[in-house]
Amino acid sequence: MTTTIHTIDAKGRALGRVASEAAALLNAKDSIHFVKNRVADVNVKIINASQLKVTGNKMMSSTHKSYSGFPGGLTEMPIKYVAEKKGYSELLKHAVLGMLPKNRLQDIRIKNLVVEE
Repeated sequence: MTTTIHTIDAKGRALGRVASEAAALLNAKDSIHFVKNRVADVNVKIINASQLKVTGNKMMSSTHKSYSGFPGGLTEMPIKYVAEKKGYSELLKHAVLGMLPKNRLQDIRIKNLVVEE
């Protein structure tokens, strides 16, 4: 079985739309070789991530949460500051990670995601 590579162009598209498309491709539910307990040979590449469209007032009102694992280690920042500090690729990876199933295969599937600014 060969590796399937999907490319998504994020130029002018909404953050959630791109993330949901990438999550659906990483799950490989549309593949004829889909098996629930295995990771499919699918790589997803998102290009033009810095040209994403974030609609409305979400840049200041939406928050990006990260947890260090220690007590009191929850940090919340508006996504505007996350985009300035770490780039839009961090926002996309965080959004796609939230849309993947919460199981042992989640970390393996997210490694098949490549985001280019």
